[in-house]
Amino acid sequence: MAKPLLICTFFISFLFVGVLCSPETIPTTAHKELNKYGFPMGLLPTNVLNYSLNRTTGKFSVKLGETCKVTLPPDNYLATYSKVITGKIVENRIAELDGISVRAFFKWWGITGIRSNGQDLTFEVGMVTAKYPSKNFDESPECEGKRSSS
Repeated sequence: MAKPLLICTFFISFLFVGVLCSPETIPTTAHKELNKYGFPMGLLPTNVLNYSLNRTTGKFSVKLGETCKVTLPPDNYLATYSKVITGKIVENRIAELDGISVRAFFKWWGITGIRSNGQDLTFEVGMVTAKYPSKNFDESPECEGKRSSS
């Protein structure tokens, strides 16, 4: 009798942990944190597992379930997110960004910073910048499916 009870308890515990750690529950906090600093939540994909933020220094780390490829609006640039994204965030500014790359001109470029003025986002790739309307990033992108190797 104790064995079925133990199995049942394990199964219920597993389900409970699954609900608490599901990608649809935890990312909302990380995405809302972006809003507090003046950024749209669509800068992060939907597969965020967790994040950490030092409110004194602004240093952060975002962990994704897996690497992620998305197509960024409006110019349909392909972007990749590493499993871990790090940087430093303050009001309307993300600096020292590591873990997000974009493909342009047949080459991958690391996005090193992002600035926001409310209406527009300015993406920094080294010394080069590109400005896009913030509204293009109102919704978090889904990671694109992996292509089969056939």
